[in-house]
Amino acid sequence: MFQKVLIANRGEIAVRIIRACHSLGIQTVMIYAEDDRQGLAVQLADEAYLLPGSTLAETYLNISAIVEIAQRSGAEAVHPGYGFLSENPLFVEACENAGLRFMGPDAEVMRKMGSKVEARKHMQAAGVPVTPGSPPLSSASEAETWAQKIGYPVLLKASAGGGGRGMKKVKEAAELADAFAAARREGETYFGDGTIYMEKFVEKPRHVEVQILGDSHGNVIHLGERDCSVQRRNQKLVEESPAPHLPAEVREVLLTAAVKGAKALNYTGAGTFEFVVQNNRDVYFMEVNTRLQVEHPVTEMVTGRDLVREQLRIAAGLPISFAQEAVTFRGSAIECRITIEDAHQNFRPVPGKVGNVKEPCGPWVRVDSMLQPHYEIPGAYDSLVAKLIVWGSDREEAIARLRQALKEYTIEGVTTLLPFFQWITTEPHFVAGHFDTHYLENYFSADLLEAPAPTSTDEETTQSVRDVMEMEVNGKRFEVAVYREVAPTQKTRRPGQGKKEKGTGGNPNEIRSPMAGTLVKVNVSEAQSIEKGVIAFVIESMKMENDILTAREGTAAKVMVTPGQKVQAGDLLMTFAEN
Repeated sequence: MFQKVLIANRGEIAVRIIRACHSLGIQTVMIYAEDDRQGLAVQLADEAYLLPGSTLAETYLNISAIVEIAQRSGAEAVHPGYGFLSENPLFVEACENAGLRFMGPDAEVMRKMGSKVEARKHMQAAGVPVTPGSPPLSSASEAETWAQKIGYPVLLKASAGGGGRGMKKVKEAAELADAFAAARREGETYFGDGTIYMEKFVEKPRHVEVQILGDSHGNVIHLGERDCSVQRRNQKLVEESPAPHLPAEVREVLLTAAVKGAKALNYTGAGTFEFVVQNNRDVYFMEVNTRLQVEHPVTEMVTGRDLVREQLRIAAGLPISFAQEAVTFRGSAIECRITIEDAHQNFRPVPGKVGNVKEPCGPWVRVDSMLQPHYEIPGAYDSLVAKLIVWGSDREEAIARLRQALKEYTIEGVTTLLPFFQWITTEPHFVAGHFDTHYLENYFSADLLEAPAPTSTDEETTQSVRDVMEMEVNGKRFEVAVYREVAPTQKTRRPGQGKKEKGTGGNPNEIRSPMAGTLVKVNVSEAQSIEKGVIAFVIESMKMENDILTAREGTAAKVMVTPGQKVQAGDLLMTFAEN
């Protein structure tokens, strides 16, 4: 087994990996960008090294810098977590060339599965069912030709995409050009690959995936399925295992297809085969995620198996520590992704500073989190900050336990989806286990949630404050803590309020940014006549594209921004001409 592992990630997954390593007596090395300096993972790791720079390309996507730190620290292996470089074959090769073990499949498998077009070919060859689709598309006009062949509605998908990014549903021909451009833009922005292809849109689909493990000794096993159908923007919010009301014969098709596909790839490490299930009957392959999944804890809860521990074993050349027949499934587990989003504003991300945090506890309640009191959540990353996972002897008990855990969960100072999850645990269709990927658009409305209550983020009594003095020697971080007592002033504000939302209302002759982010599209120009309710700007914030609509009609007087420009909440984007 390894003595020291570098974690090429951040946030709650880095915390999860650190704890798994420490339970095995393995030392951990963290990398961090400047805005993650106070992150919980940085504090928990045995060593931490700064990645200089302000962009992702300079920090968490900087292969050469990460490999150099791994070598300098004496790490023997690299765990990529999920996202960032976790499915990048160039990173795998760089680690191997530096004598580092990479915790995942080899670069060849990643290349095959990293392209959804190639993945479809290989799975078809292995006898795994796939949806009707197209080859890579070079233009919107070519996409229109294929859409006529396949039949609307269709899905445009970035070949290198994942996590719902680079995926656009198109209902009719009039929507195709804009959707094609958006999917290509997201593919290039998030994955460095603008290749787009098309699939038939499956009506009333359930999103069901299968967790697999493979080792270098030829063993491949599955650990059951997870239902991930509750989504917004094609990104998962709630996951559970087992999938409710899934017919036994459909489950068997899913599990058999995943194992068959993994064996065809000579897969090593943890991976997930994702499928859509139509009408609770027809199974279609979507993609393989060649990494650990965000929702892996629900599988751990129902099987009692530690997936990160198995990743460490497999990377060290050891066999999986149990056989397929030893995998048993007990009860039901459900996970809620705690994100800093406002469900009242179409799940808009709202980074900010955390106040007090109170996590639920008790039997069969688990919280994987990056949060700590008074932590400033950076706006440059995904909005996921924690995961709440519960287990019950059956689904009814799991929902009851989840309902209670959510009542106990408090995160002050920022807006989160906790109220949304409290609603979902009482919503009849979810409780009955009857839903598909259109669940939110069919049953959810922000009007069903209570308005955010005022939240005090400061203690009213004298408290001990921890001041941190930092030192860096050869890029390695050290810190010294000094404690002092202060009597803080009393401030009350609603979640998400503060500098992140300044200036978003008021003058009808102005459009100001409601969030911090990067302008990816500017649809207006000076002297242009503009209708009410059109998309004037598209801002990427916390890995989500957000449409900024005009609240009135008029003529654009001045446009202050250009594509690629970074903006803060409240920044002026454009003005209307005076009537």
